[in-house]
Amino acid sequence: MATYKCFKCEKKISPASLEKRFVCPNCGTKIFYKPRTKIKKLKAE
Repeated sequence: MATYKCFKCEKKISPASLEKRFVCPNCGTKIFYKPRTKIKKLKAE
């Protein structure tokens, strides 16, 4: 499952806590984003 981060307080939010209401349990904001995973770049030889 995807994990979300709060746009305002930057804390991670589990999808289980968003089942009932799409609100940050820490600060109450309704704006979230999915943090991108780190991509490893390779140099061509």
